[in-house]
Order: sequence, then C-alpha cells, then structure tokens
Amino acid sequence: MSLIVDTFGRKVEYLRLSVTDRCDFRCVYCMSEDPCFLNREQVLSLEELAWVGQAFTELGVRKIRLTGGEPLVRTDCDQLVKLLGDLPGLSELSMTTNGSRLTKFAEKMRGSGLGRLNISLDTLKPELFTELTRNGKLERVIEGIDAAKAAGFTRIKINAVILRGQNDDEVLDLIEFCRGRELDIAFIEEMPLGIIDERKKSRHCSSEEVKSIISKRYELSVSNKRTGGPARYYTMPGSSIHVGFISPHSNNFCHECNRVRVTVEGRLLLCLGNEHSVDLKAILREFPGDIEKLKTAILDAIKLKPKEHVFGPEGDVQILRFMNATGG
Repeated sequence: MSLIVDTFGRKVEYLRLSVTDRCDFRCVYCMSEDPCFLNREQVLSLEELAWVGQAFTELGVRKIRLTGGEPLVRTDCDQLVKLLGDLPGLSELSMTTNGSRLTKFAEKMRGSGLGRLNISLDTLKPELFTELTRNGKLERVIEGIDAAKAAGFTRIKINAVILRGQNDDEVLDLIEFCRGRELDIAFIEEMPLGIIDERKKSRHCSSEEVKSIISKRYELSVSNKRTGGPARYYTMPGSSIHVGFISPHSNNFCHECNRVRVTVEGRLLLCLGNEHSVDLKAILREFPGDIEKLKTAILDAIKLKPKEHVFGPEGDVQILRFMNATGG
C-alpha cells in the first residue's frame, strides 16, 4: 500500500518518469517548432533517475512509465530499464514512445525488462503525419509498431490525439488499423499546455464527439479494464481490443488521480494542469544516493498536490511548459 497520500486522501501508486526533453519529432501539440532543449548538466543521470524510482517504489509506487520527449533518443535507456526492473515491489514498467526508433530498440527494450508500450499515432496519412510531427515519417512508426509486436510486446496501446479539422476524419481508420493489428487504442483530448492561441482553441475535439463517430460503425460497451491511468475503456463487437478515452477537458478525473510526474530536470510535478512542483534534483546532487532524504522530500511535497486541474476548451488555464518538458 502506498505511503504517498495527499491531503484529499488519494494514494499515489503511479510515477511517470521523464528521461529526456528531447525528441526527433516536433509534434504541434507537444512542443514549439523551434524548441530550446536542456543542457546535459541540467538533466538527471541514469543513476539519479534510478534513485528517484527506488525512492518512489519504497514508498509504495507500483507502476512506472518512462516518458520524454522521446525516451529512445537516449540510447542508453535500456540500462535504466534494467535498473528499474530490479526494484522490489514494482509491478509494471512501461514506456510512451513515438515509435520511430522501435525497429532498432524494441528487442533490446523487451530483453531489458520493459513490460508494455504506448505508441503515439495520430494519423495514417503520410503527408499529414509529417505536418503534425513537423518532420516525422509515418512508415518508420508503422515499422516500429510491427517490430514491437515481433519482439514479443503483447500489451501495446496506440495513443491518438484528435484535432478538429485535421485528423477527426480518421477516427474510424485508426480503429480499423488497431483492430487489424490487435492493438488497444486511446483517444486523447489535446492538453492546453504551452502557448495557447486561437488555432489551438478551435481544434479541440471532445471524447464524446469521437465516441459518436465510432458508434456509427461499432457499438461501444463499457469495459471493466483499468490500467492505473485516466483512460475509460470500451469494447466493440468482433474484436478483443479496447478503446480508451482520456478526457481532461470534458470528464475531469482528478478525484481519483493516483499519479505524479518527475521531469528529466528533477522537478516533481504534482498535477499536469498546475505549476505546483518541488526540486528533487537539488537533493539528488547534494546528497547522492540518499534515498531517505528523497523519500522525505516526496512525502512533504505531496501535501502540495491540488484537488484538481481546470482545463476548459477555451483555454481557461494556461500552463506555459510544453508537454516535452512536462513528461508525457
């Protein structure tokens, strides 16, 4: 049982741990077109990231997801997977990736002990893919998905951010792609992070709209599947896959929030939609390897976790950090 309990009685059992703010894509909902990345000395070393993981698991966290940026641009990420995979009490170690490097690293990650993959895929149109990612190649991601399946990953989930007027006409195409490859899929409402302009406001597409599109072809039935995250899952006739919806705008899930994030520069973010954070890097650098000091800092910090975020489609709250700096 987790010892990390906030002032509203919520137990934190899930850590999203960012290993880099860098990425080989420049997705329009994740970062600016010309991002400024952290210097090497500003980011946590593999050993420091492993100490963070150890502190959280000793406090009762059972699930860690590695995020970025794109985790696999850090080519020694398999070493971190091995370090974290050996932690007592950890029941799941997963990763969110854009899939572009899985042809090279899927087998290595699987062999190092990574249990599950979430792969971002917002469109099946090559030109639109390059437009949304600003430089990505669709074929590399599809090849990466197939490489992950060949490497033995069996719990692969596709993450798709649906944007009105850009890829909302591909909802059913993405469903068919996942049915054909036996992949779960989660449709995600765009998070209002970074600079919010009128274009970003106008492209918001709600989970209910996406459900309505799917229901024209397939009846959705509520599933009891839970992964420890905010997604609500459904099933469809004739397929074993699950369809999830993550709805930070339209279906606030804060009352059961069980997760926190640690950025690659060592900031413990207590809420995706607020700026509350605590600097763990200062402790890591002043007292290297002192897990007890880290644990004390985490337990003190959790008292700052707010009751909820407020994400409205009109951009009511503006968080200036982009998603690559937050940790996916």
